[in-house]
Amino acid sequence: MKAVVYTHCRPIDAEDALLDMSLPDPAPRKRDLLVEVKAVSVNPVDTKLRRHADPVGEPRVLGFDAAGVVRALGAEVTHFGIGDEVWYAGAINRPGANAELQLVDERLVARRPRRLTIAEAAAMPLTTLTAWEMLFDRLQVPRAGAGSLLIIGAAGGVGSMAIQLARHRTELTIIATASRPESVDWCRRLGAHYVIDYQGDIPSQLADLGFRAVDYIFSTNASDQHWPAMVRAIRPQGRIGLIDDPAPLDVRDLKQKSVSLHWEAMFTRSLFETPDMVEQQRILESVAALVDGGQVHSTLTEHLGHINAANLTLAHRLIESGKMRGKIVLEGF
Repeated sequence: MKAVVYTHCRPIDAEDALLDMSLPDPAPRKRDLLVEVKAVSVNPVDTKLRRHADPVGEPRVLGFDAAGVVRALGAEVTHFGIGDEVWYAGAINRPGANAELQLVDERLVARRPRRLTIAEAAAMPLTTLTAWEMLFDRLQVPRAGAGSLLIIGAAGGVGSMAIQLARHRTELTIIATASRPESVDWCRRLGAHYVIDYQGDIPSQLADLGFRAVDYIFSTNASDQHWPAMVRAIRPQGRIGLIDDPAPLDVRDLKQKSVSLHWEAMFTRSLFETPDMVEQQRILESVAALVDGGQVHSTLTEHLGHINAANLTLAHRLIESGKMRGKIVLEGF
């Protein structure tokens, strides 16, 4: 099968940062689905692994967003059949989706939304799971009742999904952060009630909108830079959630307000095969229903063509620029 791999940690401008390669076709076992990959998306985790996680002994295939078609089943698969069209993020400790064929545990997979193209569907799984798990599993945002949610880095892939899920599954007032005009407009179109500039004084901007403090903060990036502002902006007994890898934070800053701090790592369930691992299938099924109902939309903003090393190199470069809105997708080999 065709695949795109990396063999050593390299800067993206290196000629061998990503390579086209032919690899043996994998065979499913136990609860594995063998999926013919039709489209993939690219996430910051791909660039982080390429830069910092040297493959040991063999080339590594990245890619943690995919939509495709089930071509073979492991002996213990119960939920899917050959020919099913699916979407998923997969697992960080197995070969990724930047290959013609991929093995993925059925508990991490759902049938894709029918309303979307295959490329539009591929843009969503990782960010959907991350946003849902943070909002409803970690922060435990209620479905009903007033409150306020500040999303830092709201125009990115995860923030884009967090806006939509919070808007359609809660009654919270959503305040997004963005700076460029196109990012501000993007956040508003996705459902943010207000948009403020993360480059300015966040608590002062919140006060100007009438918020002395917010009930929840979901920080997707630069959390160390925004930490003092978050400590000031969160209400007493509020909740803060982080998904990035910040420099060390002084969590003692939260004690006076009795604020709780929550981490979300989307791969936790698959990496540790937790008893509730199948919850990711249920989440993707729920969001597929929201998509097909017209409530939630794909966050695809860049389609870079076929899945190959040259186009994935461009995608990594765009991710590393830090200026992406939404998601990058590649389709077909």
